[in-house]
Amino acid sequence: MPQETHRPAFAGRDKPSVSYGLPFPLTLLHHAGSTFGATRLYVLCSASLARNTPHLTALKDTLNSKVAGVRVGLRPHTRWSEVLEVVREARDLDCDLLVTLGAGSLTDAAKIVSLALANDASTPEDLEGLLPDPSVGSRPDHTASKNVKPARVPVVCIPTSLSGGEYSAFAGATKDADGRKYSFSGPAMSPPALVILDPSLVMSTPAHVWLSTGVKAVDHCVETLCSLKSDDAADADARHGLARLVPGLLRCAKDNDGKDEDARLVCQLGAIDAMSAATRDVPLGASHGIGHQLGPAGVSHGETSCVLLPAVCKFNYQRDANRERQHAIQKLLWYDQEARALFKQQGLTQESADLGDLLDVFIRTLGMPRTLKEFGIGKDKLGGIATHSLQDRWVKTNPAPLDEQGVLEILKMVLG
Repeated sequence: MPQETHRPAFAGRDKPSVSYGLPFPLTLLHHAGSTFGATRLYVLCSASLARNTPHLTALKDTLNSKVAGVRVGLRPHTRWSEVLEVVREARDLDCDLLVTLGAGSLTDAAKIVSLALANDASTPEDLEGLLPDPSVGSRPDHTASKNVKPARVPVVCIPTSLSGGEYSAFAGATKDADGRKYSFSGPAMSPPALVILDPSLVMSTPAHVWLSTGVKAVDHCVETLCSLKSDDAADADARHGLARLVPGLLRCAKDNDGKDEDARLVCQLGAIDAMSAATRDVPLGASHGIGHQLGPAGVSHGETSCVLLPAVCKFNYQRDANRERQHAIQKLLWYDQEARALFKQQGLTQESADLGDLLDVFIRTLGMPRTLKEFGIGKDKLGGIATHSLQDRWVKTNPAPLDEQGVLEILKMVLG
């Protein structure tokens, strides 16, 4: 008989907890009652999953009358207008548990919805008041208003990708008025209470979504290990994550029959390690920071890392910003048997190839995009992306200091 594994996702931290081993509808039914005492669930479900699979129907059939409301589909990068639509529906239905069935945009939305519900937010101006105070610098420990109440409606995430947002208290959302993506954070934000992993569920995730968000998880590990302000605990988490994610993603890419559930679980566990590293208050770098602004320009959450990560590593390496830390990651990648065989097949050597080269080969082998041209982004868009990027906290903490010209140089490296 299958058994549930239920534990804290991260050692020493209560939230989130993670569950795997049982079908997700049964796990949700159990925890809705025994853990949360919830009777009125609001479900945010991916449109493609609702349209193309039986999973939403299975959830509703299992939870039955406990499902008070369902929202099918959100636009990518979590628009403020749609967040407010969900807030109104969840408030009118008096929901006591928010559940996401899908990928990162839904996760971010649910976290912001919970914060908005606690603070009676109903307008874009109300959401503005929940943003971090920019006067405190690049690490947002405070919200703009001292009277922001903490999120209280718990969130349960059933992810279908590897983006990892379900493990953090941060949430990104795009303001409709200016097209810029803003990060919601601070002590009033809370990570989801429970993450339910089900490898059989993610077998229906399109390969490009699964693999590109897997590269996002790799990005969490790499930018943690590249950070000049990382520590031993975060580095250990990031190394564990890479050791799972790199071979796991290569296995998934080769799984043409779509039957390797174990490879999916390996990747899901690697994403936990990646987020354990990324949520230890280690400032990340420009791959994440510029990537936040590529999103509104039409690049999906995971694909931003596919395009940017090798270039950002090369930019920092050329400026001698973090060479020793990059060398350590190179050794780790060469140590993996599958990755080593791949690098040698492409004619790379440990002496001649830098970290950016290794990541480029790895990402191309997964079949992921590597240029902005592939998304229809030309030179005319770079200035606006660069200007918005300079406001991002992780552009400000990139190992090599960045001004607008530096961001433009990185963008031109990946223009294609």
